[in-house]
Amino acid sequence: MVLHDLTMAVAPREVFAIVGPNAAGKTTLLRCVERILSPRTGTIRIDGRDLKSLSARDVSRRVASVPQSHTPAFPYTVQDIVLMGRNPHLSAASQPGPHDLAVAQETMDELGIRAIAARPYTQISGGQLQMVLLARALAQEAQVLLLDEPTAHLDFRNRHLVLGRIRDLAVRRGLTVIMTVHDPNDAMQYADRVALVSDGALVALGAPKDVLTADNLGRLYGMPIEVLTDGTRHVIVAGSGS
Repeated sequence: MVLHDLTMAVAPREVFAIVGPNAAGKTTLLRCVERILSPRTGTIRIDGRDLKSLSARDVSRRVASVPQSHTPAFPYTVQDIVLMGRNPHLSAASQPGPHDLAVAQETMDELGIRAIAARPYTQISGGQLQMVLLARALAQEAQVLLLDEPTAHLDFRNRHLVLGRIRDLAVRRGLTVIMTVHDPNDAMQYADRVALVSDGALVALGAPKDVLTADNLGRLYGMPIEVLTDGTRHVIVAGSGS
């Protein structure tokens, strides 16, 4: 997907959601911020510094990511997986030390997974796995957290548990959180701001209730959309003409 005409800024303690149909460019945008992909034109800055001017290690100390999907291949313990988040802070030949272990354990405590620290991560539930991957990213102590559809394949309870933790962490740790979401209701409930993206371009940007309107979403997805509200909460549903 080719991205074009995208201009946006995200602040610390902000949860910024990117919403759009499949193949809209959401994941491509995250890969550019993580510097897996390098844009031909334009600039991505973190704290005013051009991402291209930073080494790979400097980028990994500033930007952490949680992938859209992950299939465990080896039975590492949960604690070992979380400790891998400390790699950007280690030299090539060094091993995690007491400080790294303390950071990993504190992160597991923060996410409520310390009790499963010794379990193989090939033998935990989908919700627990997502928390482990989030803990690994937090152990990097990066200022920017990228999440590509963090609730994919999760049930209703775990979906809201994960999103609630992300919202809380953004505020308490002062993180800049950028996430793609499959369901615009997740953006409506948990994001501070939302970007609508289609065909690699920015369609709308702003507060969830201002951006996630029936008209905007109807055009974005090419189907009738209704936004129901009781004056406080907003719920997005397929329109009766679908």
